[in-house]
Amino acid sequence: MGKLDERVAMITGAGGMIGSRAAELFASEGAIVVLVDRDEAPLAVAARRVGSRSSVVTADVTRPDDVARAVAEAASRHGGIDVLVLNAGVEGVVRPIPEYPLDVFDHVMAVNVRGVFLGLQHGMPALQARGGGSIVITSSIAGLHGFAGGSAYATSKHAVVGLMRCAALEGAAHGIRVNTVNPAPLEGRMMRSLENGMAPGHGDRARELMLQAIPARRYGDADDVARLMLFLASDDSRYCTGGVYSVDGGMSAA
Repeated sequence: MGKLDERVAMITGAGGMIGSRAAELFASEGAIVVLVDRDEAPLAVAARRVGSRSSVVTADVTRPDDVARAVAEAASRHGGIDVLVLNAGVEGVVRPIPEYPLDVFDHVMAVNVRGVFLGLQHGMPALQARGGGSIVITSSIAGLHGFAGGSAYATSKHAVVGLMRCAALEGAAHGIRVNTVNPAPLEGRMMRSLENGMAPGHGDRARELMLQAIPARRYGDADDVARLMLFLASDDSRYCTGGVYSVDGGMSAA
């Protein structure tokens, strides 16, 4: 038996590194997975990897109508939603606050915070209709600490921890658990972007400095995060709600 047998899991940002890996893992544990992303091409790739236990909804998490439609389609196709992973996110740029582009700041907040808020607003009633379930929100180690040049990203990831705590208190009476996962740097496109922003033309130097701050002396990977998401989505974490779960190689302890 799988940990998520016959449960319906909806994952936003499913075309990205973490979302697609979580989708594969959830499906391998018996879930029916609804993949949601704005970009059709990576979404199609993720769906092929997951296989027959997936369905796809193209939606922009910053748009209320899109989010409402995605939730409604998932519930209509599969009878409801039991697990909601609010994972869509962007990193913005690395700039000092006086130089940070306002349009980029607004975009980061729209995707990373407004997107989570809308997911909760439309998703919580769907989970309540099934008698409860689990919501997992992707935050970051930057949701616990600041870093120079990362004002938009760090602010957004702190904000979703606050949203999670409010949702956990509101959802508890309805059997809805809500938690965040807070990854340290992960191997992949986002970290290459941030490294190059920290040290333009010398991203390898930024990487070395980052690694020195991680006791495990390596970046994480999507599987490290997806396995924590699986724990929080499943009954293994049935008494866990309102929690901030770091997956960071000891970075937050240093």
